[in-house]
Amino acid sequence: MSAGLLTVRVERKHEEAEGIHSYELVSPDGAPLPEFTAGAHIDVHVGAGLVRQYSLCNPPGERHRYLIGVLRDPDSRGGSKAMHDEVRAGGTLRISAPKNHFPLAEAASSLLLAGGIGVTPILAMAETLAARGAAFEMHYCARSPERAAFRQRLADAPFAPQVHFHYDGGGDAQKLDLPALLKRLDRATHIYLCGPAGFIGHVKAVAEAHDWPREQFHLEYFGAAAPAADAAGGEGEQPFEVRLASSGKVYSVPVGSTVLRVLSDAGVFIPASCEQGVCGTCLTRVLDGVPDHRDLYLDEAEQAANDCFTPCCSRSKTGTLLLDL
Repeated sequence: MSAGLLTVRVERKHEEAEGIHSYELVSPDGAPLPEFTAGAHIDVHVGAGLVRQYSLCNPPGERHRYLIGVLRDPDSRGGSKAMHDEVRAGGTLRISAPKNHFPLAEAASSLLLAGGIGVTPILAMAETLAARGAAFEMHYCARSPERAAFRQRLADAPFAPQVHFHYDGGGDAQKLDLPALLKRLDRATHIYLCGPAGFIGHVKAVAEAHDWPREQFHLEYFGAAAPAADAAGGEGEQPFEVRLASSGKVYSVPVGSTVLRVLSDAGVFIPASCEQGVCGTCLTRVLDGVPDHRDLYLDEAEQAANDCFTPCCSRSKTGTLLLDL
């Protein structure tokens, strides 16, 4: 086993909804797993060179298991396909200890918004807030009831009256009226948002139109937004170079490729996971030059500092970037 990784057994694999399986992971010897908090995720080593991040969606007080949900994505680069087709109950996986870049803040009230598979971290947040007796409501948007994972679990939960379902194919009366929802909320409410880029973009636009305080808006993406995180060679792309501080070696990054790909091909190892600028695994220090940030991981202030970037998708505004590698 690699340093820092845990081996877990897949105790149960279950179809939660159309195209979505859940995986219950336990310690092979029954020992307690590392504790976690709502919003946390684990890195799952799916196969040779494949590392994917999945949010933990069981109640955070549990130490005997981790529960993750995986959508089979037709545009997957191998992770979700491998999880659905190759991982079986009784098998083992290597995972990291839980990490949390999407924690709950102390707030008088909370609004939980989930889009599709983005329900996974939101579930753990709902469990935590309910256990605290905190004020919250949850809105879950999915294409249809058949595509809504953990629907029965939510219906059976003690906080079920605080959960509202919205389906793309349903009538207008049941669809999420976000402007009306924000209008009636207390302005001290913290908003937690997770889902695909289009869903998040819509919610962000509505929240900004209502001048919702940025410090009370928390989000996590499932899948990067295009074209912001697209480094595949769009209009106006220019080649550039990266120089490594340790060796002085210079590598050319052509249009249509990425720094991560060029360096990996040259045998320079950079840990990476999502390869879409979402997770931050490949974050690298920049010692000189100005990055062209295309990630969804760094906030505006962190991007403006220009002292780090995500080589999986970001490029350069200057001819050369000097990297702390």
